Amino acid sequence: MPDRHFASDNNAGVHPAILAALAAANDGHSTAYGDDEHTQRAEEAFRALLGPDAQVFFAFNGTGANVVALAAALRPYQAIICPAGAHLAVDECGAYERFGGGKLVDVPVSNGKLTPDDVERQMHGIGDQHHVQPGAISVSQSTEVGTVYTVAELRALGDVARKHGLLFHLDGARIANAIASLGVDAGTMLVETGVDVCTFGGTKNGLMFGEAIVFPKHHPAVDALLYTRKQGMQLTSKMRYAGAQFAALLHDGLWLKNAAHANAMARLLAARMRDLDDVIEIVYPVEANGVFPVLPPQAIEPLQRERRFYVWDHERHIARWMTSWDTTPEDVHEFADAVWRIAPRQKTAATSNA
Repeated sequence: MPDRHFASDNNAGVHPAILAALAAANDGHSTAYGDDEHTQRAEEAFRALLGPDAQVFFAFNGTGANVVALAAALRPYQAIICPAGAHLAVDECGAYERFGGGKLVDVPVSNGKLTPDDVERQMHGIGDQHHVQPGAISVSQSTEVGTVYTVAELRALGDVARKHGLLFHLDGARIANAIASLGVDAGTMLVETGVDVCTFGGTKNGLMFGEAIVFPKHHPAVDALLYTRKQGMQLTSKMRYAGAQFAALLHDGLWLKNAAHANAMARLLAARMRDLDDVIEIVYPVEANGVFPVLPPQAIEPLQRERRFYVWDHERHIARWMTSWDTTPEDVHEFADAVWRIAPRQKTAATSNA
């Protein structure tokens, strides 16, 4: 099986610039728990990106970053409104419910996106002691199906959050891919839309480990975050290594270059599938670094024996193909050639057997 495959951008290696930054940070002793020059440089880089009021806290991983950020802002009797399929609801093993003690209300959505109307429909039972109280909305950018909220869509969600006094949380595991896709700056996406707190992904974009919890503007939850991060086991003593990575990632636009490249490879992969429209249908718009095709069921197992990827929806035979910062055009063409070789043959066989 090839060294590079399309199962997840988590499977990609560490960018050489990040490895170099880790090696440089490893020289000598440094004060623990974030009181070091590497972490301070990373914090300054985020403020340069988002404005002087931005506050940043580093964590080990995305699940931990999401959970401690939300737990800092909410009470256990409050609910988080999110799309069905949200990573927070599906892929974090009930972490928020266990640690934060609150409830996730996951609502059916189209193309992975929550809308203001979806939020409005959940605004009931307010003040009723028998009902969980809405406390936050949470969306992923880009979404779990590779789509991207426009700035206008995020702004509309920010408006409805403020209307009802809800925290606006954004899971930004692939925030760089979304920003690269829209061609906007980070401040426009996160500050002007009213996002209260977001996670800013690193491990899917070239880092070895670490995510950032970012408050684009000051929020009361900042005061509690220090303690929920410690309680949530997300405070690393040798934080200089997280800080050094983010400082390098944000330097000279590396984070956007990595993401833009991954996005371009996803578009190339989707383009290679266009002549297989009678066999393969791509079910979601390719707006970031994910491609979601419906495959002939007979082709899935033979293709997985050659190329590693996940089946996103087993009932509908939807696969998920993810590109990353180190995906090459050659990787894409080799993968596409395998699909071309296997999928049409399986379709023909299935038709003849019928």
